[in-house]
Amino acid sequence: MSSQPADTVVCLITAPQADASRLASLIITKKLAACVNIVPLVQSVYWWEGKVEQDDEALLLLKTVRPAVKGLNEMLDNEHPYDTFELVALDIVAGSNPYIDWITKSVDRT
Repeated sequence: MSSQPADTVVCLITAPQADASRLASLIITKKLAACVNIVPLVQSVYWWEGKVEQDDEALLLLKTVRPAVKGLNEMLDNEHPYDTFELVALDIVAGSNPYIDWITKSVDRT
């Protein structure tokens, strides 16, 4: 394991459970990520419009590259059921070299 290319990222997206598989399939079909893991039940507690809300959601964990995040954001803007959806990209700073190579080769960078 060694330092990895600076453009590999993990993205976090929350969505209603009923939409998680559809969104994951779109992301993979459009080659915006190499892999999407769906954590089927997370409890989100958050501020919204001046009050604390609480919802059960699915968490999508994506392995992708930084250049794909723009396309991912555009796709979610059209397909995600929330007007204000979560999309957070976190740098991958180290990992399995073959896995990182697979991510970079699997994603469309355009």
